[in-house]
Amino acid sequence: MRLTLAALFALAASPALAAGDKPFFSLANTDFVVTIGFIVFIGILLYFKVPGLVGGMLDKRAQGIKSELDEARALRDEAQALLASYERKHKEVQEQADRIVASAKEEATNAAAAAKDDIARSITRRLAAAEEQIASAEANAVKEVRDQAIVVAVAAAKEVLAKQMDAASAGSLIDDAIEVVGDKLH
Repeated sequence: MRLTLAALFALAASPALAAGDKPFFSLANTDFVVTIGFIVFIGILLYFKVPGLVGGMLDKRAQGIKSELDEARALRDEAQALLASYERKHKEVQEQADRIVASAKEEATNAAAAAKDDIARSITRRLAAAEEQIASAEANAVKEVRDQAIVVAVAAAKEVLAKQMDAASAGSLIDDAIEVVGDKLH
């Protein structure tokens, strides 16, 4: 009711009332007809409780927007938790990759050291084998030189003995040799 009175007083103070050639409360005055139509329209809106319906619809829309905002917040929180989980997993995977790389480097270093040791042992064995071959060759050369010296000495002794020996001394040497052999065999 207050709204209706306020609308009437607002219309009463309008410039249309100041225009003077037609009376305001006449159906010939278009301003009056429009004002009556407007008041009837407002009355119909109030009778069917349209402002309450509009307010309810606005409240329902506000509630919907609020629920969407709450859902968006929940989704954002879930996304942040998921992001934190993925970042944590990424960090763990990165640490594991770093450990694998460090382990691989350590294994490569150990393998290189083992290979160096193997090569050093192989070189030592080959040097020892070469020294043994040299010593063996040297021993063979010394033996061949001795054998050759013995052959030459025997040949020289044979010639010297053949020149110095006569038949009597040869017989006595043979008899002495037989005696020595006989003593040794018995």
